[in-house]
Amino acid sequence: MTIQLEVCIDNLESLRYAEQGGATRIELCSSLALGGLTPSAGFMHAAAKYATVPVYAMIRPRQGDFLFSSEDVEIMLADIYAAKQAGLQGVVIGVLTPHGLVDSDIVTRLVKQAQGMGVTFHRAIDQCVEPMAALDTIMAAGCERILTSGLQANAYDGISMINQMHQHCGQRLKIMAGAGVNSHNVREIIARTGINEIHLSGKTTRPSHMITVAKQAHMGSADIDDFEIPITGAANIAAVIAQLQL
Repeated sequence: MTIQLEVCIDNLESLRYAEQGGATRIELCSSLALGGLTPSAGFMHAAAKYATVPVYAMIRPRQGDFLFSSEDVEIMLADIYAAKQAGLQGVVIGVLTPHGLVDSDIVTRLVKQAQGMGVTFHRAIDQCVEPMAALDTIMAAGCERILTSGLQANAYDGISMINQMHQHCGQRLKIMAGAGVNSHNVREIIARTGINEIHLSGKTTRPSHMITVAKQAHMGSADIDDFEIPITGAANIAAVIAQLQL
């Protein structure tokens, strides 16, 4: 069984490391620390230029929940257009109703805008109150896969639900497990769910290359070190690949 390994990144440096490690697809984001937001148009174009594997852009205009206003939807439609113009292969979307159901009307509009591209429905499904009904709605809208942790904090704890989702959808919708996937648990997740797509960041950090700088000021929270740069660890991705080849 061939396993697809999607790596989420939020900077161009990480694209190189993800591919070195063995990624077969890239989820392109900004702000992974917030769960992933829409990447800039410039980032999309650069990724399309340099990537050697398919790239899907996250379409999420803000942090927080997945209940989006009409203005948010306008932004999402424009960002999908930008991803298509950049030459990316797909987009990643997720929209819910106030009652925790998939918003079929908006999802259908987004899928239509993405015509000719692949569409993944992201972990918004993990906040749905009726996950099997959500899967039916997502399939009817024309998405090709979902990214899920099985409604749990991480995919390992969600193994049972991920398996149920896989059984429910069969070949109609690909189920991709994500959140907390690593070289220590990936084989068990695959074996116990029957899926063949996984998603991870493989994150590590590197020190800043700045030589001289004043460190009194903070660009955001004082809890975040501005001089530790989050990047994808090629070795982390390669370690997962190695487990899948055993």
